[in-house]
Order: sequence, then C-alpha cells, then structure tokens
Amino acid sequence: MSDRSFTACRSEAAAKRNGMIAMCVAMALLPIGDAISKLLTSVATPFDVTVWRTVAQAVFFLPVAFLMRQRLSGNMFSLPAVASGALVVVVLFCLITAFETMPIATAIAIFFIEPLLLTILARPFLGERAGPRRYAAVAVGLIGALIVIKPNFAVFGPVVLLPVLAALAYAFNMIVVRKATRTRSALSLQLGATFSSAAVMLFVHLATSVFWREGTSLSTVPGWAVGAVLGAGALAALTFLLITFAFRNAEASLLAPLQYLEIVGATLLGFLVFGNFPDTLTWLGTAIILGAGVYVFRRERQAQASSGH
Repeated sequence: MSDRSFTACRSEAAAKRNGMIAMCVAMALLPIGDAISKLLTSVATPFDVTVWRTVAQAVFFLPVAFLMRQRLSGNMFSLPAVASGALVVVVLFCLITAFETMPIATAIAIFFIEPLLLTILARPFLGERAGPRRYAAVAVGLIGALIVIKPNFAVFGPVVLLPVLAALAYAFNMIVVRKATRTRSALSLQLGATFSSAAVMLFVHLATSVFWREGTSLSTVPGWAVGAVLGAGALAALTFLLITFAFRNAEASLLAPLQYLEIVGATLLGFLVFGNFPDTLTWLGTAIILGAGVYVFRRERQAQASSGH
C-alpha cells in the first residue's frame, strides 16, 4: 500500500470514528429533551408542550439554515416537507403525551420498534424486499414490544399504545424522506419540514384557542418553563447538527445501531430526575426489541454489501 493510500485509509477511518462519536453524543442529548418535555407537562398540556417545542426548534433552526445554506439543494418548502413535518408533529405529540404518564425509558423502548415497522412498510411503499430472516427478526422484535406493553398497559392504560403510534408515524416519515431526498438534499427536506411543522402547529394552536380551548401561555408559566422550552429548542438544533455531521462521515448502516444508546440515557435520566426504573419484564422486552433491531440493521448492511451499494 502506498503512502498516499495509507493516508487516505487513515483519514477515512478517522472520519468514520468522528461520525460515530457525534452520533453517540447526539443520542446522549436526545433524552435530555425528552426529560424537559416530561417536566413541562406539569405546567401545560402535552399539546401545548408540542407547540412550544416545535416552534422553539424552528427558531433555533433559522441560524442553522443560514450557516448551512450552501448544502441546500432542491425546493425546501414542498408537499413532502409538509408531510414530513406533520408526521414529526404526530411523533412528538404521541411521545410527549406518553411521557406525561409513563416512564421515559419505557416509552422510548416501545418506540424503538420503528426500524421493525419500517422493514415491513418498505416493501409496499419503497419496493424494498427483505429476506425471511429479517422478517423473522421483526416478528421477534414485535413479541418483545408486547412483553413491554402488556404489563405497562395494566398500569398506565391505553396511553402505552401512543409510542407504537409514534413509531408508526416515524416509519412513514422515513419513507417520505427516502422518496423526497431523491430530488433534494436531506438538509433541505429537514429544514422545510421543521419550518412547515412550526407554521402548522401555530395555526392549529390559534384555531383551537379561538374555537375550542384556551391554550396555556408562556407568559403564565413559571420562569423555568420558558428557559426549558428554549433549552429544548437549542438541544434539538445541536442534536440535528451532530446527526448531520455523523451521517456525512459514516455510513447509515454503521450509525443506525448507535441510535439504541438513547435508551441508556433515557433510563438514567428517568431514574435520576423522576425516580423511575424499568421492571424486569420491561428490561426483557427492551432487550428483545433492541436485539431484533440490531439484527435487522446487520442483515441490511450485508445485503447492501453483497449488492455492491
């Protein structure tokens, strides 16, 4: 191997390592935003918290859009962007509503069936066919989800199903993203979705306040809540930048399993802040879900390698 090739290999390895580190940091930050949302549900409804978080994210994404404008390609505001933004709002609202009642770690564990649902949906919507081993892993993972859901359903009621709905919405969002990024950059789509979701949520908030309910105003909540909303928005922007950096430097199949590190932070914060700790069945079901998800990612990576992609 020539010195030039050796240097190139080392540079590529360093880029992948930095990408993986960025993804790990992002996964450590995500549960902090979730904990903030759970704290905010003590002073406002999950709907109001969803509105605040969505708008705060959009505000902090404005400088991101300016700083990264050279990476934008394709139409930022489009029907796919609106669809993606609407699906992300569904994800946020379902998870925040679940956080209000149940432990963060339990909700996130159930939400992690998303890659399994995406594997099922990829065939009819994307024409991507998985092999029998991946479908078997999906079935095992869904059994793990039932192990988590059943005892928690008895304790918390139907709200336990909201992370399932969130996972389904996120899986559909990934389908929208995969299709839309064929004609525009992922950054353009992400920013368009963020700004579209903020506009839609502000409109819905205004409409419901006029015709149905009186929303909670930030001017009436404790001072810490305003700071928490701003913190959640800043964290969302920082996490987005880290994930963007990670995917620019390492393959998606290499980074995808690292997403499961989020459950570690969610468990730790849930215990330290709220005194919640998963029981044995929840741990068992979570282990099955994560194991199935990692297997699906590995099989997908092997399939891509064998096809030359």
